[in-house]
Amino acid sequence: MHDYMRALQQRFFRKPQCEDNRQTVEETCREFFTRMGDEDKRKLLLIVDSMDAIRDEVSLASFIAGFKLAWGISRELETDGLYSFDEEEMTQPWRKPQMDV
Repeated sequence: MHDYMRALQQRFFRKPQCEDNRQTVEETCREFFTRMGDEDKRKLLLIVDSMDAIRDEVSLASFIAGFKLAWGISRELETDGLYSFDEEEMTQPWRKPQMDV
């Protein structure tokens, strides 16, 4: 099921437009990289890669939670019968059937 949810997420997820933030991150990383030694660069890249992996897992978990919520709501609505605005309007006590006169 995890693979199926990942496929659904890839199909429906739209990456938010955060160009300003992405540009700031890239510029800051370039600046750090010019000042750092090789060992520090490896550590920074490890941190960034780990954070990306965490972000991907959190995004998938959030998608799954939203899907389960929607599924639960759908099942609840089915047990109560599917909603129809027209039926609700016709069953209201203040509505009287209109008769041709």
